[in-house]
Amino acid sequence: MLLTQFLVLGAALFSLGVYGLLVRRNIVLILLSVELMLNAVNINLVAFESVLVTSDVIGQVFAVFVITVAAAEVGIGLAIVLMIFRNRKSAAVDDLSLMRW
Repeated sequence: MLLTQFLVLGAALFSLGVYGLLVRRNIVLILLSVELMLNAVNINLVAFESVLVTSDVIGQVFAVFVITVAAAEVGIGLAIVLMIFRNRKSAAVDDLSLMRW
């Protein structure tokens, strides 16, 4: 397959993630949008690494690093969301004046 096909797929997924990040009002859906953006970056990293074939697998190593960061983000993000939902009984972003000083 061509590199441009993977880049278009990555750009489309990243655009959907940005759209979801800007439009959604539910915290869980915002976290899912961020995950979609990170997966688009992973597709681009692996696609570029497959074209620039070297003995070092730099693109794949970075993709594994991004997956690790995404897993940590999900764990911490969902813990924060659950604590806010317990206190506020809502997962809407508009209801979060709790973090404001």
